[in-house]
Amino acid sequence: MFPNFNIYSTPLLILVIQGLILVGLLFKRYVEKKNTSDAILAILLLITCYQQTCYTVGFMGWYDTFRNTKINYFLIPAATSIAPLIYLYVKSITKSNFKFQTQHWWHFAIPITLVIYRLAIYTYDSVQPGFHETQNGVLKIIVDEDIVQRILVVVDFSVMLLYLAFTIQLFVNYRQKIKQYFSNVFKLELNWIRNFLIIFSALFLYSSVQTVVGNLFIDLSYKERWWLNLALAICTIYIGLKGYFTDTTKLNKLDFSFSPKEISIPETSKESKKEISKTAIEAIATLMEREKPFLNPDLNLSELAKQANVTRAQLSEIINSGFQMNFNDFVNSYRINTFKSMLKEGKHKQLSLLGIAYECGFNSKATFNRVFKKLTNFSPTQYLQSLAK
Repeated sequence: MFPNFNIYSTPLLILVIQGLILVGLLFKRYVEKKNTSDAILAILLLITCYQQTCYTVGFMGWYDTFRNTKINYFLIPAATSIAPLIYLYVKSITKSNFKFQTQHWWHFAIPITLVIYRLAIYTYDSVQPGFHETQNGVLKIIVDEDIVQRILVVVDFSVMLLYLAFTIQLFVNYRQKIKQYFSNVFKLELNWIRNFLIIFSALFLYSSVQTVVGNLFIDLSYKERWWLNLALAICTIYIGLKGYFTDTTKLNKLDFSFSPKEISIPETSKESKKEISKTAIEAIATLMEREKPFLNPDLNLSELAKQANVTRAQLSEIINSGFQMNFNDFVNSYRINTFKSMLKEGKHKQLSLLGIAYECGFNSKATFNRVFKKLTNFSPTQYLQSLAK
C-alpha cells in the first residue's frame, strides 16, 4: 500500500526534499543576483530531483497501488540533459562573465526532441480504447519500448561520455590558466568540482556496467538498481550544497581575453628582441626585489602589470620566457625566498612557521606547504631543522 516508508524509499525521499530546498534557494539567489551559474545548478538539481522522485514513489508502493500510472511516458534518460548542464555549470563558474546565449540551447536538442516525441506518442495512445486501464499504450510498447529505448541506451552513454570528456578538459584548462594570473590559487582551484567530476565519472562507469549487465545478461530489479540512484542523489546534493555555499563569482569581473603564448612584446629584429627581453627581465626582477609586491596575498597578473607599467600580455611573456616559470610559481618563489631569509634571521622564535608564511604573502597553509615542497624539496619543518645542523 502507498505510502510505504522503508529502507529504500526513505533515504531517497530525504535527499529529494533536500534537493528541492536547494533548488528554491538557488532560484531565489538567481532572481536577486542574476548569477547564471545559480540558475544552471538549480535546473540540474530540479531534473535530478524529478528523476529521483519517480524512483522514490515507486519504492513507496505507488506503482503497485496505482498500476495504470503513465509515468513511463515522462521518464526521459537523465544523461541527455544532466550531462550538458554539468558542462555548462562548470563553464559558467570557470569563465569570466559567462552568459547563457541562444547557441547554448543546442546542447539540449536531444532531451527537447525526446520530450516532444514522448508527448506525441502519449497524445496518440491516450485516445486509444482501454488506455486508462493500463500503464503503457500501443505506441509506448511497440515503438518506444521495443525500438527507441534500445537506441537511447547507446545515445545516453555517448552523450554522457562526450560531455564528461569536455567538462574534464574544461576544468583542467581552467586549473592551468589560473596559475598564469594569480599568485594564490587555493581559493580558486575549486577542488569540490574536481571531486565531483571524479565521483560522477566513477558512477558513470558503474552505471554503464549495470546497463550492460541488465540488458545482456540478467534483468536487474528496482532494488538492485537502487544503489546507483542513491549514489547519484548523494553526488548531486554534494555539488548543490557546495555550489550554494561557495562563492562561484570570483572570476566575473576578470578578463581572460588574451593568450600569453600568442601575444608578446613587439620587436623589430632578433637583436632588439634580445635587448628588450634582457631589459624587461631586469626591470621586473628589480621591481620584485625593491617594491616586494609579492607580499600582497591577492597579487594577480593585472596588478603587477600596472606596477611594472607593461601590459598583461607583455608581463606574462617576460615571466614565462624570461624566468621560465608561470606567474604563480614566479611570485611564490619570491615568497619562499623571503620566508627562508626570515628563518635565517630567527623570525621563527617570534612567530609560527605559518605566521611567517602569511607575512610573506601566502594566504593558506595548504598552498604554502605545497609550494615550499615543490620549490625546495623540503617541508618547512625539515628546512628549519636543516638550518639548525
